[in-house]
Amino acid sequence: MEQKKTFRYRIYPTGEQEQILAQTFGCARFVYNWALRKKTDAYYNEQKRLYYKDLSALLTDLKKQDEYIWLNDVSSVPLQQALRHLDKAFINFFEGRGEYPIFKKKRNQQSATYVASAFRWDGTHFTLAKMNAPLNIVWSRPLPDGCKPSSVVVSKDCANRYFVSVLVEEDIKPLPVVNKMIGLDLGLKSMVITSDGQTHGNPKFFAKDEKKLAKAQRRHAKKKKGSKNRDKARLKVARIHTRINERRRDYQHKLSTTIIRENQVVCVESLQIKNMVKNHCLAKAISDVGWGEFLRQLEYKAAWYGRTFVKIDKWYPSSKRCFDCGHVLDSLTLDVRVWTCPECGVVHDRDINAARNILAAGLAVNACGESVRPGRAKAQAGISRRSRKP
Repeated sequence: MEQKKTFRYRIYPTGEQEQILAQTFGCARFVYNWALRKKTDAYYNEQKRLYYKDLSALLTDLKKQDEYIWLNDVSSVPLQQALRHLDKAFINFFEGRGEYPIFKKKRNQQSATYVASAFRWDGTHFTLAKMNAPLNIVWSRPLPDGCKPSSVVVSKDCANRYFVSVLVEEDIKPLPVVNKMIGLDLGLKSMVITSDGQTHGNPKFFAKDEKKLAKAQRRHAKKKKGSKNRDKARLKVARIHTRINERRRDYQHKLSTTIIRENQVVCVESLQIKNMVKNHCLAKAISDVGWGEFLRQLEYKAAWYGRTFVKIDKWYPSSKRCFDCGHVLDSLTLDVRVWTCPECGVVHDRDINAARNILAAGLAVNACGESVRPGRAKAQAGISRRSRKP
């Protein structure tokens, strides 16, 4: 099955290429911010909506003005793609998938998108528009044979590292079918607890480097604004953040790939992570473990490799429900890790019991679309108990 897949590589541009990329990043950022201001003013002042074709025509007129003639020094493709990215950001906002677009900043990550008409690919090297020499790419892994890149994104992160992301369509073959299903309960002490009793620990990458990061941030705050020493201190802070993020992402990818390869059906809870991080006591720990990114990786990898990924109802009482008899507790605080069912007397490990319940509920959802809520479960349990009374 043909799937769009991105391959990311580290690049080391020459001094001339760095200058061209810096101009391209700046122009693309300017066009994005200019278009965002145009759309916002047109909507609030004139009750009018501007779309990509309107902004593209306005950009053509803008580039003819003497004040903005420098926009012609870079390739026009990244500028047009900046308008498309803004248009997509507004679509995501109006459809409830994102926040209202904000202005891009110079100190944040910079990027420029090149489509097939703005680069040359000879099977070994990429040469971007306005550049005379190909990019020096560190090929950590080869591109799939026979795949033709459709777009290239060149980016520069806060640690002043350059990357190129190549988008191709690859024929991804489903993995062999395995007779194994699993339920996953996500936690903080252990990142993932499976229904078969296995636990995958939480490395706590941020907590390990928190003191080092705080020290670097204090040094950065004491430097004079606008000085070179302040920029050097900012770079040290950015490198620590990069180290934390990349180690966490590497761990998530390895764990999610292992789970998808070994199981045919994967069942998880539908967590409201944005609401959970509002708890100031657990916000830092929840953000450090990275549940949202981990679930995202499980979902798209399951679609790639022919696995079934099931999300159960977010209100399903997986922790409070006894897996053996179905009794649901009225309350179960977070500090209780082991509890005994008052109905059948079975002693449960909180996390393993939750993972087993998630698997059972996920199989029910996958089979017949059943969605069980705690209120409904308690009501059904009460009716069944009353029906047994004489």
